[in-house]
Amino acid sequence: MEQLFNTEINKNLNMAEFEALLQEFKTDFNQTHFVRNKEFKEAADEIQGPLRQIFVEFLERSCTAEFSGFLLYKELGRRLKKTNPVVAEIFSLMSRDEARHAGFLNKGLSDFNFALDLGFLTKARKYTFFKPKFIFYATYLSEKIGYWRYITIYRHLKENPEYQCYPIFKYFENWCQDENRHGDFFSALMKAQPQFLNDWKAKLWARFFCLSVYVTMYLNDCQRTAFYEGIGLNTKEFDMHVIIETNRTTARIFPAVPDVENPEFKRKLDRMVEINQQLIAVGESDDIPLVKNLKRIPLIAGLASELLAAYLMKPIESGSVDFAEFEPQLVY
Repeated sequence: MEQLFNTEINKNLNMAEFEALLQEFKTDFNQTHFVRNKEFKEAADEIQGPLRQIFVEFLERSCTAEFSGFLLYKELGRRLKKTNPVVAEIFSLMSRDEARHAGFLNKGLSDFNFALDLGFLTKARKYTFFKPKFIFYATYLSEKIGYWRYITIYRHLKENPEYQCYPIFKYFENWCQDENRHGDFFSALMKAQPQFLNDWKAKLWARFFCLSVYVTMYLNDCQRTAFYEGIGLNTKEFDMHVIIETNRTTARIFPAVPDVENPEFKRKLDRMVEINQQLIAVGESDDIPLVKNLKRIPLIAGLASELLAAYLMKPIESGSVDFAEFEPQLVY
């Protein structure tokens, strides 16, 4: 990682672009945005029954994800401090954003009389180091898909205020701007490493990471339809909108992306959901472990077959390391 950001070794580093990004992060537009009020606790007290537990699970998952981002960015900032202070400071400021999000979500959990021990998560965290390009692909997608998820929920609830059952969603417009800035930074990182974007291996890996992120989100959300229905959304329609918009954004930088707007892609996702539901049912059955494992074999094979078929669909050739430079004045 350190060699990639050594300005003497890597002549592709556009430090003017990174300086512009650094100023954007230093401005910290959301410094005073995440301020709670009594509306939070009052709204939480009104949410009862199954929907209450669903909200707790949503807050827990979101808090853990944001805190994981904080730990990752903090570690990368530490490792690059001597090699490239500008990039290191951006990572540190992004960790600030993620910590702020995690703290805000954790306070939301307290409205429901729960809380995560983030200090314990820090001590118990085990680091697994991947190749930098894998970190860049996965994290870029995570930030961009996070942006589209947050902004879509925000816009939906703004148009349908009768479903605004908890005030945290009112903060999603500014929140997703943080996600978008983080994604823009990873775009700049990948442009500085053209070897991650300009050969046949990059195309294969780009498609793999896109498919992994899209399928994971679709399967997970289809297990939690009650949450989305609770705020007036159709889960599958919401997910497909997020996937399509994320894919269009990603096509600006990734050398190839899946053709998610091909109707066959959604059909494959829905078949994966059916198989996954059958796997869950097997796991929850009263069968002995041996029988469960035997029942799982054809289902896992079917799921793998659908994944492979989706991966082998004709992709969209896309991306360019020469797309427009970062613009400090962003419009969301």
